[in-house]
Amino acid sequence: MMELQDPPRDGGHADDLPILCQACGTDPLSDVLRMVKLTGAVFHLVDASFPWGVEVPAPSAYAPIILPRAQHVISYHIILKGSGWAGIPDGASTWFEAGDILVLAHGDRYSLLSTPGQAPEYDAEATIAFFREWMAGKLPFVTREGGGGPGGAEYVCGFLGCDMRPFNPVLSTLPRLLRVKRAQRGRDDLLNRLIDLALADARLPRVGGESIRLRLSELIFVEVVRLCLESLPAHETGWLSGLRDPAVGKALAILHERPAYPWTLNELARQTGMSRAALAARFTHLVGHAPMQYLALWRMQIAARLLADSAMKVSAVGREIGYDSEAAFSRAFKKIVGMSPAAWRGSADSTR
Repeated sequence: MMELQDPPRDGGHADDLPILCQACGTDPLSDVLRMVKLTGAVFHLVDASFPWGVEVPAPSAYAPIILPRAQHVISYHIILKGSGWAGIPDGASTWFEAGDILVLAHGDRYSLLSTPGQAPEYDAEATIAFFREWMAGKLPFVTREGGGGPGGAEYVCGFLGCDMRPFNPVLSTLPRLLRVKRAQRGRDDLLNRLIDLALADARLPRVGGESIRLRLSELIFVEVVRLCLESLPAHETGWLSGLRDPAVGKALAILHERPAYPWTLNELARQTGMSRAALAARFTHLVGHAPMQYLALWRMQIAARLLADSAMKVSAVGREIGYDSEAAFSRAFKKIVGMSPAAWRGSADSTR
């Protein structure tokens, strides 16, 4: 479990903050979030009195109910009042309190309990039954549960669909259970304002409210990822840490700006002002892939999105990411993704 505190706002250094390539205007985080297609966010509010507890199964058990078109489901919880304990298999229980945000990005089953080790009021089977009632519109936005005693908790349960394949560098860098600690920044804080807007809209049903809530839930998740990016410990590795590093972040921005360009490590190193060996070592250490390997993976994510969402010919998709030959593109796609471009397009069509 990773716990992140809010970053210091005074006395920090520019090198500690996320990289936005000023020369090319590229924002790799927005680029990735657009390509992995955040979709179909849903959420509700829980008002729990002591003792309370819920067990949530793996998303494969409930995704067909709440987000049937999603390739992958992220679960997150925004703690508004009170406290409790979160647990995942083979992991120690994690205490949380008001102001915390819990993110479960890797499909684990988990529990939220008023006391660690207690039997949940809602076991996995009861939770799935709740999801069915909820998505059928038979339950109010605010769910009240628990034993009626003092010392409960109030929290938002959110679920967000996204693509996991062929390449989602944001999810790959997040821990199984992420706890983001929001500092007391007042009501002008962006995340607080997004949460307030989402709750206000849900409590006052209006025409078009579902669409508003879906977009707000997506924005809440993006802001949580930004807080995670700003708050990463200096020793942390992963794609987000690479994005924050001045040289590696610049290299990522350059690759994202011109993915079809015939990049070489020498050319990329020259553009970032580092030696070939130094860039390769630092990029691989932080991101987990060598620069050219990362480029190949990112190209295939772009191609997968184009194949799924457009009517472009396979050859045109290949040219879009730098392949002059349809045969060469098809071979590269199948090697990385595990199926041909045509099969990928067919699977996307069947999902829709």
